[in-house]
Amino acid sequence: MKLTVLVDNNTLIDRYLLGEPAVSFYIEEKGYKCLFDVGYSGIFIKNACTLDIDLLDLDAIVLSHGHLDHTWGLDPLLKLYNEAKIEKRFSKKPKLYAHPDVFKTKKIPEFGEIGSSISQKKIGIHVELELSQKPVWLTESIVYLGEIPRRNDFENKKPIGKIETDEGSKDDFLLDDTAIAYKSEKGMVVITGCSHAGICNIVEYAKEICEKEKVIDVVGGFHLMDPTENQMKGALSYFEKLNAQELHACHCVDLQSKIELAKVANLKEVGSGLVLTYE
Repeated sequence: MKLTVLVDNNTLIDRYLLGEPAVSFYIEEKGYKCLFDVGYSGIFIKNACTLDIDLLDLDAIVLSHGHLDHTWGLDPLLKLYNEAKIEKRFSKKPKLYAHPDVFKTKKIPEFGEIGSSISQKKIGIHVELELSQKPVWLTESIVYLGEIPRRNDFENKKPIGKIETDEGSKDDFLLDDTAIAYKSEKGMVVITGCSHAGICNIVEYAKEICEKEKVIDVVGGFHLMDPTENQMKGALSYFEKLNAQELHACHCVDLQSKIELAKVANLKEVGSGLVLTYE
């Protein structure tokens, strides 16, 4: 499997690419092409063009959850698709995988709406939707994890704003937050967006679904932004025991959390343009 970071908060020193506080990864595995999250704007498209990656040839799009820094790139992506169709350069219709709550309205009272700017009905015109709470195997080696069980006592204890449901407005514990995992004979790679479900919860569930104990790498946001002492201690203890070959913590991980993670794990730098390969 090959993973290219199209968007992260940071950019690599030797790459002339754009960054923003968001996530977008391009994943290839034996000819299968998947876009994981679409960032906050259209810069993932510009970066893909610079990196000679064709976003008109995608087999799948996976959304980690419904927040704006992971979904607002859908609007420029749909414009790209529409222009290509008009110019008869585009015929492939990708499949979009996400949790059923991903397109529901999300708000923080003091900030306003923080959810997807594109409705489920609108996106359904351009892609084939598969909204699932359950895991879905995209290939023999890559699995969309669906809704993540919240099993430990130190992660995901506070809601982020409100979500509009059929039963009215409720505290949003981000039940739509999910991830994907790559399974190989050598071990497993877990790929996350923000990890609102809890990065340790996500890795444990991926191990269960993939029936693998050995973890090669965890790539993505760990949601360690000014974490509580209890959350930080729990995460450090977990990753020390996990003994992954590498960690590529990015996006929603603050500097102090990275410093602490580097004490217990082989933490690597991440930025737009980074390419990772796994056997």
